[in-house]
Amino acid sequence: MLRNKKVIVTGAASGIGKEVVKHCLQEGASIIACDINEQSLHDLKCSMDDRYNLHTYQLDVSKYKEVAKFFVYVETEHSDVNGLVNNAGIYLAKNLLDYQADEIDRVLNINVKGFIYFSQMFGKKLFHSQSKGVIVNMSSVSGIEGSSDAIYGLSKAAILGLTKSCAMNFSPYIRVNAVAPTMVDTPMMDTIPDWRKKEYVSHQLIDTPVLPEDVAETVLFLLSDKSKHYTGATFDINNGGYLR
Repeated sequence: MLRNKKVIVTGAASGIGKEVVKHCLQEGASIIACDINEQSLHDLKCSMDDRYNLHTYQLDVSKYKEVAKFFVYVETEHSDVNGLVNNAGIYLAKNLLDYQADEIDRVLNINVKGFIYFSQMFGKKLFHSQSKGVIVNMSSVSGIEGSSDAIYGLSKAAILGLTKSCAMNFSPYIRVNAVAPTMVDTPMMDTIPDWRKKEYVSHQLIDTPVLPEDVAETVLFLLSDKSKHYTGATFDINNGGYLR
């Protein structure tokens, strides 16, 4: 399904990002996996079959100069790149009243600015050459329905706006869509308060938990030509929990 795709994935070394990498490789894509954790990237590389076309790159998505340097590398080594999955993010599980200024900056720098930097540089590369491509942005149900962590919810709501705006700005060459999962069984979920977990689950119409591989399957669809008529859309993966 993805044999003609070369895809950048941020936050690629764990959780949903790792599943996206695995599923894309299995479908024939070439992957450039980015993460801040060099050891986790090494472990990711070692866990994959040698027949897969996987490249790794350590960087902090919130640092503009590091992202710019990465895209110089992309232009030199992977000029045929045509996909981007903006996935890197953090969740501190804090009440707004307890946030410190540096913590606010950290969440917004990673969860919002990181998406902006990658989208901007990927967009420039493909748009100026009039090449076709796809961006998939990882948002969250928190960006639609709100979050007990207001800064996280704010950051994920911002991604929905970024998705729609980039879909307009980058047309007709780059399709841009968002995925907004409910709680997913990743290490990040361990930090969500129990009362909030119960609240999310109580709204769901399907009693099967959403797993990282389920989210990866949706990302796969959006990267593929099977989704060629979708742009500016948000794909809720929430078991029917919040019907609008």
